[in-house]
Amino acid sequence: MDLTLDSISLRLGGQAVLDDVSAVLRPGRVTAILGPNGAGKSSLLRSIAALVPHQGEVRLGDRSIAALRPDERARLLGYLPQLGAVHWNITAADLVGLGRLPHRTSLAEDAAAVLAAMEATDTLDLASRTVDALSGGERARVLLARVLAGAPQWLLADEPLASLDPAHQLDVLARLRSVAARGTGVVIVLHDLAHAARIADDVLLLQGGRHVAFGPAADTLTPDRLRALFGVEVVFVDTPDGRLPVLLNRSQG
Repeated sequence: MDLTLDSISLRLGGQAVLDDVSAVLRPGRVTAILGPNGAGKSSLLRSIAALVPHQGEVRLGDRSIAALRPDERARLLGYLPQLGAVHWNITAADLVGLGRLPHRTSLAEDAAAVLAAMEATDTLDLASRTVDALSGGERARVLLARVLAGAPQWLLADEPLASLDPAHQLDVLARLRSVAARGTGVVIVLHDLAHAARIADDVLLLQGGRHVAFGPAADTLTPDRLRALFGVEVVFVDTPDGRLPVLLNRSQG
């Protein structure tokens, strides 16, 4: 089902954070949300997940996300926050298993889902370690596994690469692409332009809380638009992974 953002606006502390953002996101595709610092990217993701009160409406198909029961919303939307906190010092496997709480399935089904999610995130070797014994990057991968274990229709990830080394960044990108290939909608907040070009089918650009552009990545990520939005000069080069931007320097204009 499509995920429709219909005139989303948000004020926090008396300040406008989002202003009339609209887009229709398609399942089976990766949508990257990009913009400079303070553009409203994380706030938009939290609005989609119904974690902050906002104006406008987010719909899954023809149903309002805000009107869904919390357990149903948790089954449909998997939210991975930036630098997610863990409040109990449990094992990594038990933490991933929390992703199954919204489901009413058998222990065998839950165990199979946890195993698959930990295999996909290269965290099986961490299963018996407690959270306080994990590095920041290990914890980030375990938290991603928790979301994947829930098998949501839409996966919302806020800067999931932030604390990962380069190899695991590429692994996570590949995993998110494979999740989308099976029909799940993926919405990911990113800062790295090359990562966005590598993974995204569609790109939503924000600036000052406003929608600047939305569409296929190849049409949206252009040198002129990136110069205007980020104040940088880029060129695109053809690689085995597609057409990727290379940062040259700050723009002079």
